[in-house]
Amino acid sequence: MARADLLLQLAQAALTRDERRVRSSVEALASEEQAKRHTVLADQLVSLLRHAPASQPNMLQQPSTAAKSDGYVEIHPKRRLSDLRLPENISEDLATLIEEQHRVDLLRAYNIEPRHRVLLIGPPGNGKTSTAEALAAELAVPLLVLRYETVITSYLGETSLNLEKVFAEARSRHCVLFLDEFDTLAKERGDEHDTGEVKRVVSNLLMQVDQLPSHVIVCAATNHSELLDRAVWRRFQLKLEFPMPTRDQRTGFAEDLRERLGMGFSKSSRTIIDRLGQISYAEIEDFFLELRRRQILAGDLDGKDDSLVSRVLVNWEKRARAIQKG
Repeated sequence: MARADLLLQLAQAALTRDERRVRSSVEALASEEQAKRHTVLADQLVSLLRHAPASQPNMLQQPSTAAKSDGYVEIHPKRRLSDLRLPENISEDLATLIEEQHRVDLLRAYNIEPRHRVLLIGPPGNGKTSTAEALAAELAVPLLVLRYETVITSYLGETSLNLEKVFAEARSRHCVLFLDEFDTLAKERGDEHDTGEVKRVVSNLLMQVDQLPSHVIVCAATNHSELLDRAVWRRFQLKLEFPMPTRDQRTGFAEDLRERLGMGFSKSSRTIIDRLGQISYAEIEDFFLELRRRQILAGDLDGKDDSLVSRVLVNWEKRARAIQKG
């Protein structure tokens, strides 16, 4: 007979109409029966899966809303991976991680847990935060964002206690826990200028990460990977580096934004990107949002006033030169 836990999972999934979990439970049952050499039953289960009708996607997108707690902000994400322009290797790694989470019962039938610890590395504005949100959206779980301003205090031992509360809450849920600016907490403990309290916080943080079950996907992001404690690196099963986007990637992202915002003007996206220079995705989005606001306020909804585009571009070029000098 099949394992009782698999049968209970299947019954619960069917009663709650969780089709994805039904499919993963049936896959695990088929795998278990195949391992027992019950090939007829295993083949019948596989056939049922193969001929089952595809699920209908939910066309209603929930708005991204947030609820604050003492140590984190809870976000119900709406940004999907298909909305992002990620390097191919990152997209493939994330797709594999998502499949592992969706088919956890099949993996557990072979005593293997899905990966759930991801380190996102790279300069700001190139998709790390958006990736954490999209990962939560693909898994249909909330995104819990750690609030450093409420967790980190100057009182001895209190930071570690606050971290323990956040991680305890995360362990009780199926969620993505996002730790932005991870180097703020996970600094190298060999730094002679740091106090013993900092070292205790890092040790406690690593212990909390180790204790997370696989249904909690922890995403840590850093712009300064060189500052991370060496013990941090081996905690994470996936280490994804986000480089600055290429010219073609920036142009494609600009095209997507123009279409999404309904913007029309004569200058090509390539021309605008070349004028803006080597900037991040976040800065490109800021530029187009600023331009669209100016168009709306000027009553130029069709984008016929090219002088308006030129003025905004000139302002951004001045801003870029000022940043380079500073």
